[in-house]
This record gives sequence, C-alpha cells and structure tokens, in this order.
Amino acid sequence: MKVKELKEEERPREKAIQYGVNALSNRELIALLLRSGTQSLSALELADKVLALKATLGELGNASIQELMCIKGIKKAKAIELNAAFELCRRIAFDKVMHKEQIEEPQDILEWLNQEIGYAKQEHFLVLFLDQRNHVLCYRTMFMGTLTSASVHPREIFKEAMQQGCAKIICVHNHPSGDATPSDADITLTKAIQEAGKMVAIPLIDHIIVARNTYISFRQKRLMD
Repeated sequence: MKVKELKEEERPREKAIQYGVNALSNRELIALLLRSGTQSLSALELADKVLALKATLGELGNASIQELMCIKGIKKAKAIELNAAFELCRRIAFDKVMHKEQIEEPQDILEWLNQEIGYAKQEHFLVLFLDQRNHVLCYRTMFMGTLTSASVHPREIFKEAMQQGCAKIICVHNHPSGDATPSDADITLTKAIQEAGKMVAIPLIDHIIVARNTYISFRQKRLMD
C-alpha cells in the first residue's frame, strides 16, 4: 500500500531542519511525530484529525492510547508514540519544578499542574512534599474521584508526609468542570488538613485548585489562616 506523500516544501522535517522546530505549527509538529500518513491522507492531514480529537492541546495531552486509536489511520504503534510524547512533556514540566531552588508562588508549578491534572476528566488530589527551603522533594497522587472529607483523610496525607521526611506540604486538586472556584467541601477539607498539619508540625502552605489552565490559590485568596 502506497502512503500519500507530501510535496517537499510541505514536509515538516525539512522545514524543521531549515528554520528550527520552533517554526513548526501544531499540525506540523504532530505530523513530524507521526512520520507518515496513510494511503488516503498525508501526515499533515492525519495530524489535523489528531488535533480535532480534542478541543484544546491541553485536553489532547491527556488523550489515551485507545482514544487516539479511534482516529482512522492511527494504529497502536502511532498511538503509543504520541502518548509517549505527551507523557514526556509532563515529565519535562515536573523536572523543571524539581530543579527550582524553591517554590515561592503557584505560578512556579502551574505549567506542570495543568499538564498533569488540569485537563483530567476525573478529580485528582495531589500532595507536594517540600523541605524547609520550599524545594519539592516529590509528590504523590493521594486520591482520585469525588473529593469529600470522607475520601480525603488528613491522616493518610500526613502519614505519607512523615514517611517522606518533609517539612511542609502543598495540596492540589483539579476541577474537571473547568471552574476553579472552591466549593464549601473544598474549604472544609482545607481547614481540616491545615489543623492536622499544625498538630504534627508539618504546615499546609497552600491548597491550589487547577481547572483547564485556570487556578485558585487558597493562600492568595486568604481562605487559609
């Protein structure tokens, strides 16, 4: 089966060599990852179908292998390669967080948070464990699903915090609705975590809600003591 080829001036690889990867459009970058098209679609046309799968790049970055394979012309190998590229982007973003000397404000971790859970369809509750200098030691996804005081228990958070030997924590969760406004349950939960942190001398320094490239910081909104 002969694959539909692009004209030389349309080939992303040649354009990248001549002008640099920064000069490529989103469709050209996707086409570069795909490497080839199908019998009826060029790599660029197939890239258009990949981009049309989700409304935004942020949502596309969370597409599963199965979702990608629903696109005609994307088989398992290509779907895995795309999925791996998206995962690498998340890991690069977190590596930047890990190499920051200290976390001073939410913007220091927002790029990673948006890639990690900002566009997720399900609620995720993460805890970042910091040392005395506000340097991130690691993070854990503590809970998934509908967040309530019953499902998110401060005891489990601080058990993990003590195992990590951290000095402070930042809690983060996402709102799949796209609205980062804290609910009454979010506020109640934050206060419970904050009180538990005082008891074990591991303070909660912020709780951040992310939602499709927007965020709210409890500290900045003065929703914490």
